[in-house]
Order: sequence, then C-alpha cells, then structure tokens
Amino acid sequence: MMRTCLVFLLLTGSAAAQSAGDDDNSGPAAAPAPGKPVGNAQPADSPKPASKAPTGGSTTVEVEKRDPKAEATSAESGQDAYNLKITELEGRVNELKENIFRTKTRLAILKETVLSSTIAGAEARLIHRNEMGASFTLEKVIYSLDGTPIFSKIDSDGDLDDQKELIIFNGPIVPGNHTVSAVMVYRGNGFGIFSYLRGYVFTLRSSHTFHADEGKRIEVKVVGFEKGGITTDLKDRPDIRFEDALSNLRGGKSSKNDG
Repeated sequence: MMRTCLVFLLLTGSAAAQSAGDDDNSGPAAAPAPGKPVGNAQPADSPKPASKAPTGGSTTVEVEKRDPKAEATSAESGQDAYNLKITELEGRVNELKENIFRTKTRLAILKETVLSSTIAGAEARLIHRNEMGASFTLEKVIYSLDGTPIFSKIDSDGDLDDQKELIIFNGPIVPGNHTVSAVMVYRGNGFGIFSYLRGYVFTLRSSHTFHADEGKRIEVKVVGFEKGGITTDLKDRPDIRFEDALSNLRGGKSSKNDG
C-alpha cells in the first residue's frame, strides 16, 4: 500500500515537472507579421468603402458664367436699335402726313374747279387789307378757305407791312356758304411813352362765313385795324373786321355788308 502511494506521487510530480518545462520552453509570443491585421482591427491607411448613392430620380445642374458688362452692352445695343427704328417710323409717319395734307389741298382745288365748270357757279374775291397805324408792324399772315390753306406770307424787309392790300383768292367757287379764316401777327413798334409796345407781339385770329350766290361775285375784305378811340390803350387796339360786297358776274355791285 505504501509502495503504491509512493509510485503515484512520483508519477504526479514527473507530470507536473514536464508541464512546467513545456511552459518555460514556449518563450515570448511571436509578433504579428507586418501589414497583417490583428484580430478585427483595420490598417490605418486602408481605404474606406464607398457609400452607396441614394436611389431615385436624377437631377442635372448646369452652371453658366455670365459677364455683367457684356449683358449691359447687349442691352444698350438693343435699346439703340429700338430708338433708331422708332425715329425712322416717326419720319415716315410725318412724311405721310405731309403727303396727305398736300393731297387734300389738291383735291379741294380740283373739286372747286370741276364743280365750277359744271354749274353756273359763283365767284369769290378775297382781299387782305392792312389799316394798322405805325405803332404796329405786320410780320405774318395766314389765310385758309373752308379749312384749306390758300395763302401764307412772312414779312421780309418790310415787303409785307408796306403793302396795304393783297389779293388772297380770286376765282370760281361753289355757290353756298363758305368760311374764310385769317391769322395776322403784329409786333409793337411804339416810341416815346409808347415804347413799351416793343415788347408785345399781337396774334389776331378770326373767321368769317359768307354766302356765294349762283351767278354772283362775292368780294370779302379782311381788314387789320385799330379799334376804339383816343382813350383806348394801344395794346388793346389791334383787331380784324370783314367787309362783304356782292355783285353780278357781268358787273355792278348790288350790296355790301361789313362783318
């Protein structure tokens, strides 16, 4: 019995000694190979996996670089072209208006000529007369008959103011009512105590309706004169009056009417 226990102890000690020897011979733990990760660790310089783009509809973005100066220059160029076009159109419109005005005048004259040749007709004689005193200088006259201009004259070196009478119209006319319109422009020409008149320009406008009888001649005098009396201020004197005289075409006045 004792012998058996001694053998068991010897065997147990031998096994323990062998186990300790194995532990001593194992040595330090081997270092991991370079570049090989230990466990789950990742290398510091390893690339990260790309994240997936979200799915859905695609969006396209276009970026355009613009030059503000170039845009301003382009806008100015467009405005200049527009202004030029407008100016050209205005010129054409004015030219058309002038042509229409001349055409209306020719048509009116033609109308008078045709009608006077087909009807027994009448005649008219329109006369401008200047009875204004030396304190007023006639600078311009404009006459129209039934809205159509028939006479216009501007004073040049006194050639208008010096003439006491001017024949404005003399010829056949359609029987019936007609209207003569007159514009007279006078400039003050005062001296001494009336020198203040030099600062005044008097534009006189007046119209007169007369009747042309068939087979008769109507004479209308348009007179620029000074109204009032000696007590009337000079600047209040310029005025226009009309004088009608009717006669047969064969001669001989039949009546006279001052308008």
